Amino acid sequence: MKFSEYKKLKMEDKDFKEEYEKLGPEYEIISALIKARKEQKISQVELAKRAQTDQSHISRLERGSYNPSLNFLKKIADGLNMDIHISFEPKKI
Repeated sequence: MKFSEYKKLKMEDKDFKEEYEKLGPEYEIISALIKARKEQKISQVELAKRAQTDQSHISRLERGSYNPSLNFLKKIADGLNMDIHISFEPKKI
């Protein structure tokens, strides 16, 4: 079974879908970080050096096992030579 098929099947479960959607902002941050790092063709080690942190912190963030502070995200953005933007938007009903 492909992941997309499995996800579609699981999303039929109301409780699963609710929990999955709660993680949306975290996945957006992770996806944006990985995309920016890959577009710049830099490794986790290089990004860590630029952001003045350890590679293990970058790895944990990209795996989703680290809940970063805003200050840490600013360091990552600086390491990528990018700005960070946060917005509040109405919930989708």
